[in-house]
Amino acid sequence: MFNKKHLALLASAGSLSLAGMATAQADTLEDTIERGAVQCGVSDGLPGFSAPDDDGNWQGLDVDVCRAVAAAVLGDSEAVNYISLNAVERFTALQSGEVDVLSRNTTWTTTRDTTLGLNFTGVNFYDGQGFMVSRDLGITGADELDGASICIQSGTTTELNLADYFRANDMEFNPIVFDTSEQTVGGYQAGRCDVLTSDTSQLAALRIQLDDPEGSMILSDVISKEPLGPVVRQGDDLWFNIVKWSLFAMINAEEYGVTSENAEEMLNSENPDVARLLGQDGNYGEGMNLEADWAYNIISQVGNYGESFERNVGMGSPLEIERGVNALWNDGGFQYAPPIR
Repeated sequence: MFNKKHLALLASAGSLSLAGMATAQADTLEDTIERGAVQCGVSDGLPGFSAPDDDGNWQGLDVDVCRAVAAAVLGDSEAVNYISLNAVERFTALQSGEVDVLSRNTTWTTTRDTTLGLNFTGVNFYDGQGFMVSRDLGITGADELDGASICIQSGTTTELNLADYFRANDMEFNPIVFDTSEQTVGGYQAGRCDVLTSDTSQLAALRIQLDDPEGSMILSDVISKEPLGPVVRQGDDLWFNIVKWSLFAMINAEEYGVTSENAEEMLNSENPDVARLLGQDGNYGEGMNLEADWAYNIISQVGNYGESFERNVGMGSPLEIERGVNALWNDGGFQYAPPIR
């Protein structure tokens, strides 16, 4: 996993004329190279986003962000140590240095971005909070939930959104709070509550874990906006850029039609956007102390954003989530990455 070429780049970092590049900025990259693996904080098991498969290998949309960073930095998407964190533990683990990046269905909010010493590096899934109920209750809309008992996970934005929604609609509810998603879905299934609330993507992931998934339905009402994305510590701009552009490379690759299957062939593309992305025209990894093929390694080993979406949460996966607002900007969605040039 250790890449000598990266050491050479680090050794020459002092010659770079990037004004203001503080010593602390190189720490996470240097630590990652010395360790030979990215320390990635993931959920405590959310199918489609971050959960181990039957062989114990972590899979998911959030996991692919960690794999992309490892491919960019170490040339090996498998060079990742996954650390399972619940909602309460996640920020402390990142702040303390236990993990290099937190890629765990985390909502980008003002408080988290400005008071916790953290930086959000982009959005890998646009989501919103919804409700799951038993079909037997005959409920068809959120406006019918007055007086309901609602299962919810602590340490999440959903707690605050829920209170706001019921207050605004002059309704009451009884919160049943759990520490983990597993406990939350267990409480719902055991009948501790009438309703389970979370981000709609998480509800889809939790529903397929029920003994009778068809017995429950997710209401169409969405009561919040939840931009989910990877997070890093403040004070390390070099690492911030690496994680940010690893995600951007995947989104750009989908826009330019570069996939894990054709990346090798596309090295000969005459499209200047593709040539820059794949390191065939200039070295756009230099400013991040990365090799010119950093994005090629991501795409060839992990795939572009669309491949990752469909593989993990899309209509070809058990979650069957439509692209919707997570489609590219030129296909009616929100996903948009700055250009590589």
